[in-house]
Amino acid sequence: MSKIVPAPDDPGCFVVLNGETEQSFVDPNDPTRLEFEYIQRVAEVLDVTVLARPRSEPVRVVHVGGGGFTVPRYIQAKRPGTAQTVFEPDEQLIEDVRRELPLNGRTSIQIRPTDGLTGMSAMAGGWVDALIVDAFNGAQVPAELATTTFFAEAIRLLRTDGVLIMNITDTAPFDWSKRCLAGLVQYAPNVGVIAEVPVWKGRRFGNLIIVAGADIPVDALSRQLAAAAFPQRLMGGEALLEWLRPALPFTRADAEPSPEPNWGKTWFGPRRHKGDSIDDDSMDGSDSDV
Repeated sequence: MSKIVPAPDDPGCFVVLNGETEQSFVDPNDPTRLEFEYIQRVAEVLDVTVLARPRSEPVRVVHVGGGGFTVPRYIQAKRPGTAQTVFEPDEQLIEDVRRELPLNGRTSIQIRPTDGLTGMSAMAGGWVDALIVDAFNGAQVPAELATTTFFAEAIRLLRTDGVLIMNITDTAPFDWSKRCLAGLVQYAPNVGVIAEVPVWKGRRFGNLIIVAGADIPVDALSRQLAAAAFPQRLMGGEALLEWLRPALPFTRADAEPSPEPNWGKTWFGPRRHKGDSIDDDSMDGSDSDV
């Protein structure tokens, strides 16, 4: 069960908690404030793809997982009037957000109380400009979001120039992530993965941000990553395919949720906003391999 609590040391801000896992950070007065590093990466991908399009061009965004609606709020602030649909199965969380963290002003955000795969299956193909998947059961990505069935449905929804952005979590040797990605590369023409350097090196459990579509703006995205507070690495192309071998994709028959975090080496738990440090060698240099 998710709940909304005040953010420690951030008066007027709130965190959505599911158990010990912080799922969302919301500053109701500044929707462009993105506290979580992985959400900053999601926003950077959006900034160089759909949010960079001319304002006269209609853009449709679908979210699998709502949390505190941090990313929908960001998109609404950056590009008002963008059509957004959010699939969030936790109806109590939806009501709590509407009551405690209402969306400001007039919005074009539609909230559907259903799981992602069910909601996506009811949509027409070739309709979505950006599909953002950030859905967790506690601290784990649900098994059904890592299968070939899910990725086939996700790519079906995208327009020719659409982009899939997905947040997953894992740690070295990344056995789960490799199987997850092995399913996606069967359907997406181009796939890239972004993570902090210490995560890639196995020093910490953390987020991997998947980007998939017909075209990934590598140069623009690399410039964004170079400005990040912590060093990042973007892997794609042949390097990614080689990294995935010989992983077999998950099917509905054998799918598993993502691994539980190692709470001693992660930012996910309640330590994040209490100033505790983690020795992660975060001063290693950033790079890309695409």
